[in-house]
Amino acid sequence: MLGARKLSSSGSRYLVLWSGCRGSQAGCPRLTSLAENQLIWTLQIKPWVFQAYRIMLSRSYGRTFACLNTMKTYRYPWTRLYSTSQTTVDSSEAKIFLALAHRWWDEQGVYAPLHSMNDLRVPFIRDNLLKTVANHQPGKPLSGMKILDVGCGGGLLTEPLGRLGASVIGIDPVDENIKTAQHHKSFDPVLDRRIEYRACSLEEIVEEAAETFDGVIASEVVEHVIDLETFMQCCCQVLKPGGSLFITTINKTQLSYALGIVFAEQIAGIVPKGTHTWEKFVSPENLESILESNGLSVQSVVGMLYNPFSGYWHWVENTSLNYAAHAVKHQDAGPAQCILEETEEPRAPAPTNPGVREEPKE
Repeated sequence: MLGARKLSSSGSRYLVLWSGCRGSQAGCPRLTSLAENQLIWTLQIKPWVFQAYRIMLSRSYGRTFACLNTMKTYRYPWTRLYSTSQTTVDSSEAKIFLALAHRWWDEQGVYAPLHSMNDLRVPFIRDNLLKTVANHQPGKPLSGMKILDVGCGGGLLTEPLGRLGASVIGIDPVDENIKTAQHHKSFDPVLDRRIEYRACSLEEIVEEAAETFDGVIASEVVEHVIDLETFMQCCCQVLKPGGSLFITTINKTQLSYALGIVFAEQIAGIVPKGTHTWEKFVSPENLESILESNGLSVQSVVGMLYNPFSGYWHWVENTSLNYAAHAVKHQDAGPAQCILEETEEPRAPAPTNPGVREEPKE
């Protein structure tokens, strides 16, 4: 056994020497006949010698590619970061909304807080859009504007905007939600003309709808997507220069975890269990950073507070729970400027203990 180990070690040593001299006859030391015999014997009897070196080479190449992955890649302006195969839709959460698709217009049901939220978000959207218009028609102040309602659900926000005169396209990845929205708007001939619904994700319409809309709305949506940065890039691309993006969402704080998930879902049952994932919540600072990197300027961020006993929402200064944000796309920003010129390839997350949950931040 000792002789065999010596032989394999010697053979492998000569193997490295021989492989390093391939392609260059001059200057390569000749192996003796004994070494050649040892090498041949090693290759035939000890195939795992190659295995060891293959592992070493693989690790070496792995380190090389790991270094390359950290290098910044430069993209041409016409190169998009998303693809139609890349989606921001969380399929597991979509199943939750699928099961509730028939309950969108039950004002006393699980979506009662969203019905009540219209008292705040509709005027918030209307007033900020009108800042860009010199004159507007009484009764139809948003007439002539094109709005995209992303994640429209059953159309709870889409319909009020249509009644204000806007031409609205509502999109949602859950087909049953769109069927509910279409059925409800069919009872109003005016809304039937002004509103169009599509069962699709935002990424699917970006190319055909580039710089189309005066306003894009993602109300109670961003906390459900699986790739926030790609989602925001798509929102930017479908906006006209000077167009407005409106977002309502939940802050990522200890208070939002305690009230938004533990109390609202697990204790009071205000929303169904599993509706929200705290790790997907986003702080106003993080959201503003993403928006500004995509060519939008944040105009305002306002806190929102829901009273489960009265069923009403109120504007508040504190943004530690819910908040609304309004951002405007730069006038000189074209589709190319909504794409990051330099991006760092995503790195694999560091291994963590699966039994440890990330602690909510203040």
